[in-house]
Amino acid sequence: MKSKTIDNIITLLLCITIFAFLCLEVILNLTPPISRDAIIHHLAIPKLWLAHGGFYEIPWADFSYYPMNIDLLYLIPLYFKNDIVPKFIHFAFGFGTGLLIYCYLKNRLSKNCGFLGFLIFFSTPAVARLSTTAYIDLGMVFFATASILAFVRWRDDDYVDAKWLILSAVCMGIAAGSKYNALIAWFFLNLMIVFYYSRDTKKGLPALRYGVTFFAIALLVVSPWFIKNYIQTGNPIYPLFDSFFKAIHHAGDSSSGLTVTAKSNWTASIFQRRGVMFGESFLETLFIPIRMFFQGKDGSVQYFDGVLNPILIIMLPFAFLNKKLNRDKVFFLLFSVFFFFMAYFLTVIRIRYILPIVPFLAILSVIGIKNVAEWADKKTGIIRRAALIVISTVTVILISFNFLYLKNYFNTVQPVKYILNQETKDEFLSRNVGSYPAMQYINENLPDDVRIFLMFLGRRGYYLNRPYYHERSFGMNTLNGMVKASADKQDFQVYLQSMDCTHILMRTNLVNKYLHDNFPEKTIFRFLDLVKECWKPIYESKGYMIMEITQVSHP
Repeated sequence: MKSKTIDNIITLLLCITIFAFLCLEVILNLTPPISRDAIIHHLAIPKLWLAHGGFYEIPWADFSYYPMNIDLLYLIPLYFKNDIVPKFIHFAFGFGTGLLIYCYLKNRLSKNCGFLGFLIFFSTPAVARLSTTAYIDLGMVFFATASILAFVRWRDDDYVDAKWLILSAVCMGIAAGSKYNALIAWFFLNLMIVFYYSRDTKKGLPALRYGVTFFAIALLVVSPWFIKNYIQTGNPIYPLFDSFFKAIHHAGDSSSGLTVTAKSNWTASIFQRRGVMFGESFLETLFIPIRMFFQGKDGSVQYFDGVLNPILIIMLPFAFLNKKLNRDKVFFLLFSVFFFFMAYFLTVIRIRYILPIVPFLAILSVIGIKNVAEWADKKTGIIRRAALIVISTVTVILISFNFLYLKNYFNTVQPVKYILNQETKDEFLSRNVGSYPAMQYINENLPDDVRIFLMFLGRRGYYLNRPYYHERSFGMNTLNGMVKASADKQDFQVYLQSMDCTHILMRTNLVNKYLHDNFPEKTIFRFLDLVKECWKPIYESKGYMIMEITQVSHP
């Protein structure tokens, strides 16, 4: 069979596979949002802005201080009471990142390599899952990837056309204004601009000038969020490094320095932390950079709360079989290693937090697959056929894992019943969001002037159409305060009044577990006796209870 015919067959198979993935994800996106952070943050905060009539400070939601470039896009469909379009907006950023990968590989290698890179990235389980949510990660990844590839283009043109540097800086500023994780990419790329320019041109001062220019443009783009946070909290990147900024503002207060030290002890050793939390050995923690590609699991903090595909690391070494595209390959590898280990030591280890490296691992994986195929093609006879069969089979099997993941997720959500009107929106949400029936009761039966406190709901408040609030500890601090105040009835009543709420929506099994794990039985009984006097249960479903705080008199 002719080489051109084989290429056309491969193109057709890749396009059919990509189309199948796109169809499944479009179907999933036609359902109401059920993903965790969407109903905690990315849709919930814009909905509160709209209900309030504009932007306002929400101090009880620390994540409302995060940069929100992508969330701003969600305001438009939410204004028109549509919360499905935001999922397609996020989907579009994933698709756009795949197109960036396609364009790079098509120009550097071939059209089929471009399609394969698109497929590997877009079908990666973490990306496929995020493409069906109203999150912001794929928006940040799109702009960070565009920034890095624009720099590569500027470098390829021997640093002549400054528009690519400007575009790179603007994209990086937008990325940083979408999610704080992009600050790592910004720091790395800023250093690399100075390093590569000075090394390639032997000019130090212009290199510094370009580095400063890149930084200034990116800072200008992201600055509205930094200025807002500084005005509201005194910390431009709140809540990151908040103890540090408090120490600066209170340099004369010796306690501030103690606070910084005390809070940094917990983050000092990831090995100690993983050992305490999950019982992992030093070696198990050390091999997390490998384990993440094999052991990822959705919803599990221990197993990185996400799923990658082993192809991203198995094919990586083969990208360096030859020196073709060596400058790009080394740069992409440096970025991936730097970003991974910065995230490894600075944050809780989650797949989503290292997502900006996935486009470049996908590029390197495709280069690795092509290198092995070219090596095999140079052989003769049975060795050639066997090698080509092996590399093709391994690639197909590894990508098929992505299909299996999406199929299982599709079966879990069961979107077709909703799309075909075999179940209502309320039925779909009740099936997928445990707290929804209780929230539906609140929306339909409680007056507009109630104020709901969410306790152990994971801060999921999007589907409430009544004023609500929660706290960073999910309710633990409030429950601690209640139990402490229950030593005296008047103190308990005063504490309830200080909460400034009329109702509590709680997940009862977690409340009960927390009480029994942290307090003696005598204290719990004393607390529950006062609860019976001051709280009135008015609704319960699926382990979620609405408690009305009955009228208490001032002592």
